[in-house]
Amino acid sequence: MSIIEIGLLASLLAGLMTGVGALPAFFLTNIPDKLINTLLGGAAGVMLAATSFSLIVPGIEHGDHLWPGKGVYVVVAGMLLGAIFLDRMDKWLPHEHFQMGHEGPDSSLRRIWLFVIAITIHNFPEGLAVGVGFGNGDVGAGMSLAIGIGLQNMPEGLAVALPLMGQGYSRWKAIGIATLTGLVEPVGGLLGVASVTIFKPLLPIGLAFAAGAMLFVISDEIIPETHSKGKSRSATFGVMIGFVIMMAMDNLLG
Repeated sequence: MSIIEIGLLASLLAGLMTGVGALPAFFLTNIPDKLINTLLGGAAGVMLAATSFSLIVPGIEHGDHLWPGKGVYVVVAGMLLGAIFLDRMDKWLPHEHFQMGHEGPDSSLRRIWLFVIAITIHNFPEGLAVGVGFGNGDVGAGMSLAIGIGLQNMPEGLAVALPLMGQGYSRWKAIGIATLTGLVEPVGGLLGVASVTIFKPLLPIGLAFAAGAMLFVISDEIIPETHSKGKSRSATFGVMIGFVIMMAMDNLLG
């Protein structure tokens, strides 16, 4: 398989883990907020470590290889571009969060589609990160990132399915929607791996762009969500545990 095919497949599998994480909704209808917030905190920790060790550090190294001594400036610019891109998507696309309510312009779309748009905005940079992670041809490093993103997708899948059931959707439909929201990731993955493979100078910029976008999602959405119901301490320990797991995995596999 080519590196583009591997990157696409890895991002697809990472995205499908959203559906796997939603499966407990078949058997459970009421999971304590403390547990959900701890799991989401763990997802945020995994994303933070992946951003640091799988995106920013390699981005600086590749930038220095292409433009000696200037890698850090390339990464700073790329991260800011990624954050601005997510900020603009938040402002331009109507969407709705389960806890934080409506964002973006007014829309006549059904509420469920506004939820789907919100999760799509969230998941796209994760798929992009997996794709660019394979961009330098290092399958081990790319797989580490894909596994990490897959792990953090699981609690997000459950956190999507349960509120949908609370809105009156059947178990099958709630889990199906949660699964579909993860399928934007292979789109980002294909875009990421193809662009940086075809045009190598895009690699450090792509890594940095994905890092900035993911940091924006962590700070703007996931962490506020985990603190929204007064369970911040358990969520904080979740962040710590997720960060340590991803840091160790990146070191062992990358």
